Amino acid sequence: MHQELFEEILKIGETSRKLQESFLKTEGEKILKVVNLAVEVIKNGGKILVFGNGGSAADSQHLAGELINRFKKDREPLPCIALTTDTSVLTSIANDYDFSEVFVKQIKALGNKGDIALGISTSGNSPNVVEGLKIAKEKGLHTVGLGGGDGGRMKEFCDILILAPSKETPRIQECHLLFIHIFAELVEKSIFEGL
Repeated sequence: MHQELFEEILKIGETSRKLQESFLKTEGEKILKVVNLAVEVIKNGGKILVFGNGGSAADSQHLAGELINRFKKDREPLPCIALTTDTSVLTSIANDYDFSEVFVKQIKALGNKGDIALGISTSGNSPNVVEGLKIAKEKGLHTVGLGGGDGGRMKEFCDILILAPSKETPRIQECHLLFIHIFAELVEKSIFEGL
């Protein structure tokens, strides 16, 4: 049993490695495009609003933490807000209106033309993420989607859509984490080291 489980660990690791390699080859240019966009937006006084559900909510908070605090170097904070963290706002909107509105109202309140709205959804079909990207596009924010498979419904509202080439949620999320770390490192280097 122990050996079978160990073999399964190696199999999962190899599947993830191959998928991440494929992800970087197919989406690398788009990742670079998002990095360059973020650098331009931040230098012009804008910010990044990032949002998702479940594991994607955790990814949103992870990205905000890397940009606001630090990634690899001590430096000034970078403006990024995870729209997944204020339980009073989230629950009041969900209770008084609908859960599909929890990101819409925050983007209406906090988003300005020229900011970036980064929606994360492994399926691309999360109603609140789709609605958030839709209102962001209407308000003149740059819309970026981080998804998987064919991008689902959110692809209609994304200026740039970065997709993990899988339909399996854990593998998609591993690609999303790779994006977060690459994005944070390159934005940091570009702004503070003139990369």
